[in-house]
Amino acid sequence: MASIYSIVYHPLDQEYQDREGDYIRHPLQSAQLIANHGIQGDQKAGHHPDRHLNLISLEWLAAVKPKGYRAEPGQFGEQIIIAGLAVEGLEPGDRLQLGSEALIEVTKLRTGCERLEAAQGKSRDGLGPLGAMAKVITGGAIKVGDPVVVLETASSAD
Repeated sequence: MASIYSIVYHPLDQEYQDREGDYIRHPLQSAQLIANHGIQGDQKAGHHPDRHLNLISLEWLAAVKPKGYRAEPGQFGEQIIIAGLAVEGLEPGDRLQLGSEALIEVTKLRTGCERLEAAQGKSRDGLGPLGAMAKVITGGAIKVGDPVVVLETASSAD
């Protein structure tokens, strides 16, 4: 069964000193997801209606680490690492339940940007999708170890 491996966030009170350097991400054992917003207290939350969360797969990170990429939590700009689910294989419209309360919907696959390349010190060429962006449909408490369940896929909604 898939589960939340890691939760990280960028606290509201911490500004980037160097936009070309590492992502600022602090680990959390638990977090509150807010509908139509994102992680409570996260600097990235609430700025875009379809990009509340960055998700990535633990297995995907393990596959790119031998290629010289830094794969510690938050190093790809993600906020949630999911173990046991190929996040990069999800499609827009797929819905996931995180823990017992929160419901999120995939809005697009992540391709990365120049900011990611600067933080990694490497090109993103050849990586393919590096996770997914999602919006929070129903808020709720989540914690590391919580189950992640695919409730509905875009293809099953047709």
